[in-house]
Amino acid sequence: MVIVQINYRRPEMPKAEWEARYTDARAAQFLEVPGLLWKIWLDGAEERRAGGIYLFESRAAAEAYANGPIAARMRANPDISELDIRIFDVRERMSEITRAPLPHLRAAAE
Repeated sequence: MVIVQINYRRPEMPKAEWEARYTDARAAQFLEVPGLLWKIWLDGAEERRAGGIYLFESRAAAEAYANGPIAARMRANPDISELDIRIFDVRERMSEITRAPLPHLRAAAE
């Protein structure tokens, strides 16, 4: 399993205007991303930082996402700055010990 971590600085705008961008439809598009197991949405309102943590089933899927159309739109978006996209391998055994939300742990518990 592989994690993609994306962080960026959002534009200076009223919080309500920024929040209006987060719709159910916006989240639903991620259900169609090949190889994506889950996404956690991040928001640091005080410092205007936002991003996500994404768990992919493979490095190939993670790299395809990081080089794909959604990430390309982020790179081209003038409303965001300081975009940082990183890919990490998951240390599965250590993550299991610390109760990470890994899909195979749910199956083992059932």
